[in-house]
Amino acid sequence: MASDTPLAGLPVPCAGFFWYLGVIAASWWGVRVAWRLLSGARVWVLGSGAQVGPRIGKWAVVTGATDGIGKAYAEELAKRGMCIVLISRSQEKLDDVSKSIREKFKVETKVIAADFGKPAEIYDRIEAGLKGLEIGVLVNNVGVSYEYPEYFLDIPDLDNTLDKLITINITSVCKMTRLVLPGMLERSKGVILNISSASGMYPVPLLTVYSATKAFVDFFSRGLHAEYKSKGVTVQSVLPFFVATKLSKVRKPTWDKPSPEDYVRSALNTVGLQTQTNGYLAHAIMGWVTGSLLPLCIAMKLAMNMNKGLRARFLKRAKKN
Repeated sequence: MASDTPLAGLPVPCAGFFWYLGVIAASWWGVRVAWRLLSGARVWVLGSGAQVGPRIGKWAVVTGATDGIGKAYAEELAKRGMCIVLISRSQEKLDDVSKSIREKFKVETKVIAADFGKPAEIYDRIEAGLKGLEIGVLVNNVGVSYEYPEYFLDIPDLDNTLDKLITINITSVCKMTRLVLPGMLERSKGVILNISSASGMYPVPLLTVYSATKAFVDFFSRGLHAEYKSKGVTVQSVLPFFVATKLSKVRKPTWDKPSPEDYVRSALNTVGLQTQTNGYLAHAIMGWVTGSLLPLCIAMKLAMNMNKGLRARFLKRAKKN
């Protein structure tokens, strides 16, 4: 009589081997799922970001601090009692944000106007402006992307755009870290938050250079954390998906595209719990799906199709105008 049992017909030793192999595999995946659930609960339910505050240093330095995620970090850190150094290009915007933070949170502020696209002109001035400050937190947030998704050779003003993307997205992170890290090491405490992007988790066609610069920020952050965590300095790579900011061109917050304020409150709660974070529960789920469940080729194809659509809509609007 034929049997419907999958292992029927195999010699007994072979059947036993595959049965134990199946049990081991099922147990392994069960342990992995349980560990992920426990880790998720620890981060997204119990996380408080308690280590980020004045006890690690009086001052927080935020680049790209007058809009979006950078401004939200400055305000949230001020809310926690930290004095804020705001660094951005527009003196007028810096003065406005500085005044707002002082009046709302009753903390000291300091502004440094700096165009990170012109590195030869700014870092000596920034170093002088930071001299003598007890810096507990550095937020490397300043960044720039494409005006719209585009094929590499068709990017408008390609040479200047390449220089700008590399100088602002990569050089600024390394240079600002060089300025601030020595003081943190002297006191054996400090936090560096490097704002990367979910685009740095895997190659994103039609945003190829931006994606590559953000991948650098992620790798730099994780390597730096491994070097200095034993010396009291935490370095975190923050990889958001879309947040409702000018850079992302998302105007209205939704459940998966949070406001900068909601995103930053959530991201700060992961400090000390995750070296690499998507910063927000919905983004963490999307990061798990695109980074772990989907094969890389499918994730890249989905990104390519999405960016083709965004490119077509932008060019259509530009043609009408």
